[in-house]
Amino acid sequence: MKGQVLFLIILIFSPSLIAIDQMEYARTQEEIVIIETDFGNIEFALFSEKAPENVANIIKLVQDGFYNGTTFHRVIPNFVIQGGDPNSKDDDPSNDGYGGPGYYTKDEISPDLKHLVGTVSLAKANPDQNGSQFYICLKKLGRLDGKYTIVGQVLEGIEIVFKVAEVKTDKNDRPLKDVVMKKVYMKEKEEKAEEEKENIE
Repeated sequence: MKGQVLFLIILIFSPSLIAIDQMEYARTQEEIVIIETDFGNIEFALFSEKAPENVANIIKLVQDGFYNGTTFHRVIPNFVIQGGDPNSKDDDPSNDGYGGPGYYTKDEISPDLKHLVGTVSLAKANPDQNGSQFYICLKKLGRLDGKYTIVGQVLEGIEIVFKVAEVKTDKNDRPLKDVVMKKVYMKEKEEKAEEEKENIE
């Protein structure tokens, strides 16, 4: 009986089985990416502890300026907006969705994280073939849970995400007018500290 009670306690309090408040968890994260677009800025926190290899790769790409000038090349209302393909910088729309950094990273699936409104996940064609492309969810997408690597959550600018989702697209879900990520960069720690101070005051 004591053994059964102990097992029940472990089961109830096991960290991997406790559902986290994803937005609150996102607000505790140190690494934040800012995407500047003509519609406004999108800020999302990165889940470094949940997907360390893939988050480290995103940070590297951001710091290298890899995403600057890429577009949200795939927009599907009530589903996702997708971007991060270097091919989207050229004048050939037919190759959008097929590009990347030239290497892959492995999946890092966390059972604690879910595809919610504003969740940022990595796009891929096959298992363990993550690169630079990512998508942002426009609704709760439970059918994607456990299949794609969730790397972050939008903190600010979700209204900008929805503005992007409203643009007109062609039959391949590509915007008729490019939605460019003019500049993508890491939020400075000093700026974050100042915002936190203002929130306390």
